[in-house]
Amino acid sequence: MKAGQYAYRDRRARKRVFRSLWIARINAAVREQGITYSAFMAGLKKAAIEIDRKVLADMAVLDKPGFAAVVDKVKSSLSA
Repeated sequence: MKAGQYAYRDRRARKRVFRSLWIARINAAVREQGITYSAFMAGLKKAAIEIDRKVLADMAVLDKPGFAAVVDKVKSSLSA
């Protein structure tokens, strides 16, 4: 009984843990580009770029040039 309760609880907790991991990875990557996480996320909405945090975090780790292109697009939309 107790194992089932832990499994149920932790399936939901895992989602929170991964979201915080993705946010930390994105934050570290955008700070290297000279922008904050909150400004970056606001710029994504303003530029109408609909990429979720999971994909952005993967891009930040595995595809640095692609991520840099997204950051440049966000920066240009923020300055406009």
